[in-house]
Amino acid sequence: MSRYVLDNSESSHIAEIADKFLRNHQPWRPLAAIDDLRTEAEELPVGVRKFLVDARTREDAVITLANLPVSPDLAPTPAGWRDAEREEAGRLEEVTLLLCASVLGDPFSWANQQDGRLVHDVCPSKGMEDSLTSASSETQLTLHTEDVFHACRGDYVALMCLRNPDAVGTTVARVLPGMLPEGVMDVLRQSRFRFYPDDSHITVPADAAAPAVALTDRPYEQGPVLFGPADDHYLRIDPDFTVAVPGDTEAEEALRLCSEALAAATERLVLEPGEAAFLDNYRVIHGREVFTPRYDGKDRWLKRTSMVRDLRRSYVHERSRSRVLA
Repeated sequence: MSRYVLDNSESSHIAEIADKFLRNHQPWRPLAAIDDLRTEAEELPVGVRKFLVDARTREDAVITLANLPVSPDLAPTPAGWRDAEREEAGRLEEVTLLLCASVLGDPFSWANQQDGRLVHDVCPSKGMEDSLTSASSETQLTLHTEDVFHACRGDYVALMCLRNPDAVGTTVARVLPGMLPEGVMDVLRQSRFRFYPDDSHITVPADAAAPAVALTDRPYEQGPVLFGPADDHYLRIDPDFTVAVPGDTEAEEALRLCSEALAAATERLVLEPGEAAFLDNYRVIHGREVFTPRYDGKDRWLKRTSMVRDLRRSYVHERSRSRVLA
């Protein structure tokens, strides 16, 4: 894990950049402003930019920035992302996250997640406590690759903490040397696994207690769990939405062993207000601990976006110069 703590002058400078940018881009439409914002990111403190570029070059699995600016009059934690959108909650923090994220990659969004918003609000929502989405609270979010099902999934997932009074942990894990027998690794390197969309990508009726579409009825991509450099593998797995090819008992056992080994190697990252984590979505999987929501405006609240290192990869796949993936 690489970490950079901003001094107060750096934090104040970023606050000034974000405030000015937001005032000059009203009404606030992130997708329309993101190209201008990428240019504005060159005004970030030199130390911050050099740190992020170095971490990107090294492919650090977890990159953190601490002491980013958070408004002293921060709004109460919204009751859900729609409330955050309507109330324009946490806009300055949203701009701050995008400024820093733009140094590492190109932020993008999904058409079927939070209405295609470039930055998501991650906060507990009533009725969603046991869902397998970021709106949950009383169900643990299993360690997973973000958007595991898609070839254009992000290279990074960015999480900026605005509020976390109960010190709820973000969990992370990665494949380490010697973690699994070579025979198991060999199976995981083969295209014997199916990756399905998680529930956040599936349209569910508002009054439904469970997804309306069974896992096996969803579209999927097939490929290996481990890929890339042989001496330091990239990883693609979400135990809730990854299965072996039907009938392949060897692949099924390898997937089970891999999931168990990663769970045993889990580390805990507690984000504090003003702290952002940039998780390499190819090198580390992440999840979230269980917590009891308050629903009193003081619950855990994060801003989240995903980035790709090369946006043209998405352009080629989608055949569109859009940052919103269908």
